[in-house]
Amino acid sequence: MAIPLKYNVRNLLVRKLTTLATAGGIALVVLVSLLLLSLVMGLTRMLVITGSSDTLVAVRKGSTSESVSLIQRDQVLAVQHLPGIAWTSEGEPLVSPELISQPLFTVKEGGQENLIVRGVTPIGFVFHKNLHFVAGRPPRQSLGEVAVGLAVSQRYQGAQLGETLQFGQRSWKVVGIFSTDGSAFDSEVWVDIDDLFTDANRANYSSIRLSVAPGTDREALIRRIDEDPRISLEAKPEIEYYSEQAEGVATLYLLTLVLSIIMGTGAVFGAMNMMFAAVAQRTAEIGTLRALGFSRRAVLVSFVTESVLLAVLGYIGGVLLGLGAIVLINSMMQGVAFQLPSFSTAVVSLHISPIILLLAFGLAVLMGILGGFFPARHAARLGVTEALRSA
Repeated sequence: MAIPLKYNVRNLLVRKLTTLATAGGIALVVLVSLLLLSLVMGLTRMLVITGSSDTLVAVRKGSTSESVSLIQRDQVLAVQHLPGIAWTSEGEPLVSPELISQPLFTVKEGGQENLIVRGVTPIGFVFHKNLHFVAGRPPRQSLGEVAVGLAVSQRYQGAQLGETLQFGQRSWKVVGIFSTDGSAFDSEVWVDIDDLFTDANRANYSSIRLSVAPGTDREALIRRIDEDPRISLEAKPEIEYYSEQAEGVATLYLLTLVLSIIMGTGAVFGAMNMMFAAVAQRTAEIGTLRALGFSRRAVLVSFVTESVLLAVLGYIGGVLLGLGAIVLINSMMQGVAFQLPSFSTAVVSLHISPIILLLAFGLAVLMGILGGFFPARHAARLGVTEALRSA
């Protein structure tokens, strides 16, 4: 015969302050876990949606990212005439040679951060299909004009439409603000590639993006780029390139795990303390329950259940606080600035998902079980006579 659940609920309500303090500790663990996991999820999502399976990114062999790649002009010319490349209706190959620079930009609140400045030709704006301007227009050639991503316009000084950005060796006029629906490009500044060649004193490209023509064997084209001695570059689907960039997020997963374990251990001891105190205060009640015919197993299950209820209460509080914090960070702070493996800064929106909520719930329940088991076992071992004698 099981002890009624209302018995446990009543006991939690009677000890309001102790219940709230212990649940608060569990809520704090849930809150931190939600924020870290939503940051990891947001960063992964941002990088994954940046890529397209119909686009190849070619970089120098052995380069881990565009920022450390160097491509000669004759290599670009060789790629443009490969069979299997898509062409525009005007008869121009859909090939976008691009140059990457990473100067410092001043944050509105103070301090400086590295951002990617991407030099592109006019076709670059056509090339990226999900790019659309929310204000203004693309920069024109050789006029010192820039277009900034939506996240850049919200975070950095001089990045609003019509303002002047200071980076490199000159001032740049902001003529457009674009969005790529939350991808990594939203944290970039785009300029005319010849302007950037002059300002950065560079002579080589960083990467080549090329669109694969419908019906083309993509893998055969990748092999051709890799094996052709005139080109000798490494090409991969854009979606795969950004998925590899997202692998650096593994450090965040580890950090989340370590912090959850450390804070969770503290919450477990808090729950254990409360439950041991409850056992000490309710020794006579335990004896009465045993005298009424409830088994040791029923007492054990009842006290563990009470601890789990306490953890669920903490989970609910942690989720409410976490959701509020995520909305606040995304709306008022425009996300979190995060340094990518390329050492540039990207603004990441925190992203919650059912899987994250489920993981946090599992963590809370585990804390409740671990915090309640040993006090519950101690309660179950009390003899009827011994317990009643203490009344």
